[in-house]
Amino acid sequence: MKALGWWLMLVGSLRLVSVWLGFFNVRSLHRGVYSKSQVTEVHGRTFGIWTLLTCTLCYLCAFNLENKALCLVTFLSFVYAFVHFLTEYLIYGTTTVRNLSAVSFFAGTSIIWMLLHSGIHINLKEP
Repeated sequence: MKALGWWLMLVGSLRLVSVWLGFFNVRSLHRGVYSKSQVTEVHGRTFGIWTLLTCTLCYLCAFNLENKALCLVTFLSFVYAFVHFLTEYLIYGTTTVRNLSAVSFFAGTSIIWMLLHSGIHINLKEP
């Protein structure tokens, strides 16, 4: 398995912790992720399902790095997560700079590494 695959396995495994928090320890999810906002049990479960989906993408992609479509979807999951937490910090004020920094490290590293690995690019020029 390539190093990127091991990285995705690590990130997926760390995401499992958030899944657990979302389903079974919403207070910790509140303290660790959305400390400046009310977090209900429904919100925790929604966060848990969303995170479980992104965890699954990490695992699938780790074992199928040559699958461009799967890499793109996994890449986009990191972009969406980063944008979500960036807006939660900058616009809504529901999370802290500490949490944003952690997300930025994992999402940013993954985004850059996946761009370098799979050659995902945005063509700004018309054909």
